[in-house]
Amino acid sequence: MALDMFYDILSWCLIGLGCFFVLIGALGVLKLPEFWSRLHAASVVESAGMILLISGLCIQSGLSLITVKLILLIVFLFLTGPTATHAVASAALVSGMKPKSDLKEPQDSL
Repeated sequence: MALDMFYDILSWCLIGLGCFFVLIGALGVLKLPEFWSRLHAASVVESAGMILLISGLCIQSGLSLITVKLILLIVFLFLTGPTATHAVASAALVSGMKPKSDLKEPQDSL
């Protein structure tokens, strides 16, 4: 009985934390000023949020075929998320979109 309650609390904490990350990522995409920072917010938070959400669902479902499918989904998202982000960033660079830099170029001391 106590172990079931522990699993429920753990799974709901993971699901809640995953929802929090996804919400923060969505707000970042809406509020951040440029493409590169939006892309970073979307990619990092999407990976973390979805993996936490699905991990919570794995704990909630117990040992079953559903858990195996959810783990395969985590592996798929873990592999394709960064790959898709890299492809979008590469396409943006090729099209001429350059990241802003607040740093000034170093001047020669000569």
